[in-house]
Amino acid sequence: MFKKVAFVLMLSIGMASQAGAQSLRLGPHVGYQKAKDADAGKLMGGATLRLKLTSALGVEGSINYRQEKYSDGVLTVRSWPVMASALIYPLPIIHGTVGAGWYNTTLDYDQSRLGLAAPKDETKQEFGWHFGGGAELPIGGKSKLAADIRYVFLNYDFKTLPGSRELKNDFYVATVGLLWGL
Repeated sequence: MFKKVAFVLMLSIGMASQAGAQSLRLGPHVGYQKAKDADAGKLMGGATLRLKLTSALGVEGSINYRQEKYSDGVLTVRSWPVMASALIYPLPIIHGTVGAGWYNTTLDYDQSRLGLAAPKDETKQEFGWHFGGGAELPIGGKSKLAADIRYVFLNYDFKTLPGSRELKNDFYVATVGLLWGL
């Protein structure tokens, strides 16, 4: 069964890329993200895979690494979001984005500042969704420069840290990356 599903998926990708979609692209990106109540914004990095299905529709998969601090550095949140997005191209270089992500997240509490009352560090998974838009500019050959901005709705549950129940952790992220044609 797995072989049949894999074959159909590969055949679909091949047909989509040949039927005017023009592109399957892969590349790195860097960005800046800032959660609403985080102590400061941070740089982040990751990789993107985009498949343009038609001249107006595409799909994207990406993985990132992000980190932020809350409560004056008492709590460090590290996450590795894996996101899937639908891309809608009203113009050949401009797209709107909507999607969802799975956030593998580690909550790291500063034991030296919290003492015996410090909660144990924990790793958990969260689900979030996002929307935004961006542009893809050709830079030669099959390569493109991609720029995106997205707003992510994510609800971490910080209930183990006193005073943290009210922290807002939805965030925006602006990224720039290179996409190479495959």
